[in-house]
Amino acid sequence: MIINDQSYIERILKGDTHAFGILVDRYKTLVYTLCLRMMGNREEAEEVSQDTFLKVYRSMGRFKGDSKFSTWIYRIAYNTCLDRIKKNKHRHLLSSIDEKDHFDIGFIESRYDDLDKKARAEAIKSCLEKLPGDTGFILTLYYYEELSLKEIADITGNGLNNIKVKLFRSRKKLMHLLKENLEPELLEGYENRIRPSVR
Repeated sequence: MIINDQSYIERILKGDTHAFGILVDRYKTLVYTLCLRMMGNREEAEEVSQDTFLKVYRSMGRFKGDSKFSTWIYRIAYNTCLDRIKKNKHRHLLSSIDEKDHFDIGFIESRYDDLDKKARAEAIKSCLEKLPGDTGFILTLYYYEELSLKEIADITGNGLNNIKVKLFRSRKKLMHLLKENLEPELLEGYENRIRPSVR
């Protein structure tokens, strides 16, 4: 039986550090993955992940339960990444993609359905790692955590419409990379189509 987060939070607030360790184990993999998407560097991602959980522990008393605990943690991770990026002398530059390129996202996603599950996951993971900044962060939340646009907006502090635009652009960048990595036979019959609306 999985104990919900709130039970552990109550124990942590009473001084139970073991309970905090359980929550860290529960979320550390995804927090690290999200930080890696933002930072593009494993060493920095590890440091930012540690900073994130330190902030989570110190701020535990301020968690009011207005959102899911996971959403609250991801928001702290996102902001901690932004703080680190601001401190760095260089910023990660997003690859520019020719605006004339239009990809039918649904079509390319369906071609990936032709791959076995493991190969598909590896291909997507590889492409996500090439997307610096919050591009990969947003896509990870949307596809892997299956968070709603509103939840992602809450985490990043962006408006809902802004997230819709960012998600569309992020998906477009991802599909550009997926297209480059697809085997030629999977692209047979590919044609440019009208861009789908963001779900």
